[in-house]
Amino acid sequence: MPEEKKCKIVVFGAFGAGKTTLIKTLDPESRHVEAPCAGGTTTVALDFGKLHLNGCNIHLFGTPGQERFEFVREIIGKGMDGAVLLVDATSPPNGFIRRLYDSLVAEKVPLIVFLNKCGRPGADQETYRNLFRGVAVLPVSAIDRRELSAALEGFAVSLEPHPSGHPHLPTR
Repeated sequence: MPEEKKCKIVVFGAFGAGKTTLIKTLDPESRHVEAPCAGGTTTVALDFGKLHLNGCNIHLFGTPGQERFEFVREIIGKGMDGAVLLVDATSPPNGFIRRLYDSLVAEKVPLIVFLNKCGRPGADQETYRNLFRGVAVLPVSAIDRRELSAALEGFAVSLEPHPSGHPHLPTR
């Protein structure tokens, strides 16, 4: 029996983009390290979920979306096979999202951009498609399991597990 493919995929994005929701949708038994904040809770360390799609065991890690947690993103990013940049399509592009994107591209991390909240008023897919030229940009809903699974599966099958000893590591 052939060994099953294992992938470490890290989800990056700004505060409120929907990273925790995306991981909870894909794995209802996922784990989260959160703290109270204005308006609810926020991820302060990581989200972790697992799923199996088309012969691939995917380990999903969600990162905190505040700039001050860069060191956490660096730790979680070690050894990743691919990255999802989750963007709230109703929020205008900002320097934080651009730095995340530029960092992942500079490190040559296999990358896909998921645009969340595209059905809401003010969503601007075109601006993000222009901003992230050369990378696949897909509209998704962080609450639609079937849509997310299809988008993630398409990305995961294109990944090769990263050789140990030379991990992808997003930098500033």
